[in-house]
Amino acid sequence: MKPIFYLFFIALLLSSCKKERTIHITARNAVTGAPYSGLKYYVVQEMTSGDGEKFKTVIEGNLNEYGEAIITKKLPKSYSYAVRVEEPTNTCYNKKITYYFGTEDKFECPFEFAECAYLKLQIHNVNCIDSNDEIKFRRLWLSTNESNNFVIQTGCFQFDGNYFSLPMGQYKYEWIVTKNGITTVHDSIFTLSANQYFDFAINY
Repeated sequence: MKPIFYLFFIALLLSSCKKERTIHITARNAVTGAPYSGLKYYVVQEMTSGDGEKFKTVIEGNLNEYGEAIITKKLPKSYSYAVRVEEPTNTCYNKKITYYFGTEDKFECPFEFAECAYLKLQIHNVNCIDSNDEIKFRRLWLSTNESNNFVIQTGCFQFDGNYFSLPMGQYKYEWIVTKNGITTVHDSIFTLSANQYFDFAINY
């Protein structure tokens, strides 16, 4: 009877070291809100020991047609966990690549992605007066309220760039021109679709 009792005791001890967790994973397009169905997800168990860090995938699967997975499972209390979702193809934006949790009973993992578009920027001082001419310009990604600092150029500035990748979505260019002591403010808004190539010119 003793071996059976010991086995029962060990099983009871191991089960008491686990806690039921609910992990809610979603994947959406950051611009359109559309779900990404079928993406692969992983829940990875992480442990630091004298042998270094060890990793073990304890849960994996694919997001449903709504870009979602709800997992309820008993997991050991003594580990930390990482949740990852494979990116869609041609991705230029990932809000957060990995979510980490430890002791939480419920954990939300809202992944956001956006595919790439391609932009070519051209800036020409078409009516240059002298070296005191100045232009300040910047680009804002209106879809997520992200912006860059103003870039300042002076004189008879000319720029013909190449295509570069950036996330799809709505953008706004702002530029401030000073010539002959007179300052004017300008802006333009445009929308880029996934895989679109777009030329944008500022002539001042």
